[in-house]
Amino acid sequence: MERRAFLKGTGVWLLAGGLGQGLAQGRAPRGVNGGGFYRLALGQVGVVVLSDGQSAPGPLLPNWGANPELQDRFRQTLLENFLNPEATRNNFNPVLLDLGTARLLVDTGRGAASGGRLLEHLALAGYAPEEITHVFLTHGHPDHIGGLVDEGGRPLFPRAQPLMGEVDLDYWLKNPSPAVTRNLVPLRERIRPVKDGEEILPGVRAVASFGHTPGHMSLEVLSQNQRLFVFGDAAGHHLLSLRFPQAYLGFDMDREGVVRTRARLFQKVAQEGHLVTAYHFPWPAVGRIRRAGEGYEFVPAFFEF
Repeated sequence: MERRAFLKGTGVWLLAGGLGQGLAQGRAPRGVNGGGFYRLALGQVGVVVLSDGQSAPGPLLPNWGANPELQDRFRQTLLENFLNPEATRNNFNPVLLDLGTARLLVDTGRGAASGGRLLEHLALAGYAPEEITHVFLTHGHPDHIGGLVDEGGRPLFPRAQPLMGEVDLDYWLKNPSPAVTRNLVPLRERIRPVKDGEEILPGVRAVASFGHTPGHMSLEVLSQNQRLFVFGDAAGHHLLSLRFPQAYLGFDMDREGVVRTRARLFQKVAQEGHLVTAYHFPWPAVGRIRRAGEGYEFVPAFFEF
C-alpha cells in the first residue's frame, strides 16, 4: 500500500475507535494497572497474592527503618535503589491459598472504610467471600484484621473459620485496640487459637515469628516438594530489614526479639530456597531471599502473565 494512503487509513481507524482521539489530544489511554491479584502454582496449591491497595506516598523513615544510628545509611540505601525516602508508597498484600477442598485467606487487609480493596480484587480473581473456608490472621494490627467484619460487626467471610496464633490472640484480647474491638472481639468465640508448628490444613504449617507483635505467626506451605513461606510482617522492609541485620521497624513491638526472628527466618528460607511472600513487599511480593554480604536481599520472581 502506498504510504500516504496507509497512514490516512490507519488515522481514520484510530479516530473511529476513540484511541486516536485521545492520542491526538495528547492524552494517554485511560485505565489503571493490573487487576489486583497475582496467581501462581505451588505444586497442587493455587496461590493468589491479593492487593488490598497502596497507601498514599509518605515518609519512609523512621517507620520502616527506626535505628537512630543507621538513618543516614538507610537513606543512602533507599536513594541508591531509586526510592524517595520522603514519598514512598506502602503495599498491602493478603494471600489466598486454594487447596481445592479448602481456601485459606491469610490476613484481611484494612477494610473498605479505610481504603482496603481486598474484596474488589478477590472478586476479580474469581472468588466470592462465601467460598473462603478459613481466615488466618498473622497478627492483630489494623491493616491485617480490618477487613474481617462489616460495619455492623458481621463477618465478611461468613463461612470461614478464623484462625490466629494463640499468643497474639491472647495479647490483643487483653489489650484491645480500636481495630481489635471492632474486628476480633465480635468473633472471639469463633476464633480458633493456633500453636507454633501446628498443621492447620494439609501442607500448611504455622510458624512462630514473634517480635513484630508479641505472638506474630507466619505460614510455611509445602506441596509436591515445593515450599512457600508467607511472612506476614515478619520480614519487615524489603530492602532495609534484609540488608541491615540489626534493623527494626518503628512499629516492631519487641525490637531485640524481632531482629533475632528475622535472622532465623531469613537464614532458613535462604538455605532451603523457599519461595516467599511478605505483606508489605513491592507488588506482587513474590520471590526468594538470598545471602548478600553481611545481610540478605530479596530477588523478585520472574513475572508470569
